[in-house]
Amino acid sequence: MFIGIVLGVALGSIPFRFPGISSAVCLGLAGGPIIMGILVGTFGPRLRLITYTTTSANLMLRAIGLALYLACLGIDSGAHFFETVFRSEGVLWIALGAFLTIVPTIILGLFALKVLKIDYGTVCGMLCGSMANPMALDYANTTLPGDRPSIAYATVYPLSMFARVILVQVVILLLL
Repeated sequence: MFIGIVLGVALGSIPFRFPGISSAVCLGLAGGPIIMGILVGTFGPRLRLITYTTTSANLMLRAIGLALYLACLGIDSGAHFFETVFRSEGVLWIALGAFLTIVPTIILGLFALKVLKIDYGTVCGMLCGSMANPMALDYANTTLPGDRPSIAYATVYPLSMFARVILVQVVILLLL
C-alpha cells in the first residue's frame, strides 16, 4: 500500500503541458495517489499484487482517514474563523458558499431521481463523491441499507477530484 502511495506522489509531481498555457500543470498530492490507486486496483491482481484487505481493516482505515481529514480541516480553518465570519464580508461569503453548495446539489439530485430514475442511495453517493464529502457519505452509509452510496461515491469521486485539480490550475493559468 505504501509503495502505491509513494508512486502516486511521484506521479502527481510530473508536470503536464497544454498548448496555449505557459506553465505546466501537475496532478499534485490529491490527483496522483488517486490515479495510482485506480491503476493498482485494476492491474494489481494481474501483477500478483495483494490488494485485498479484511473488512475490519478497511473500516479501521476509513475511520482513521476520516478522523485525520476532519482534524486537519478544523485546524486549518479554525485559526481565523471568527474574525473572518464576523466581518461584513463574512456573512456574504457564507451566504454565497451556502447558495453555491445547496442549489446545484438539489437541482442535480432531483434531476437524477426524477428524470434519470436513479435510486436514492446511488444519488446520495454520487452527490457525496462529486462534492468530495466523506462525512455525508458516512451518514448515508449508516442510514441507508446496502452499499450503493459507497459504490457510487467510489465511481464519481476520482473523476471529480481529477477535474477539480486540473481545471483549477488551467483556469488560473488562463486568467494570468
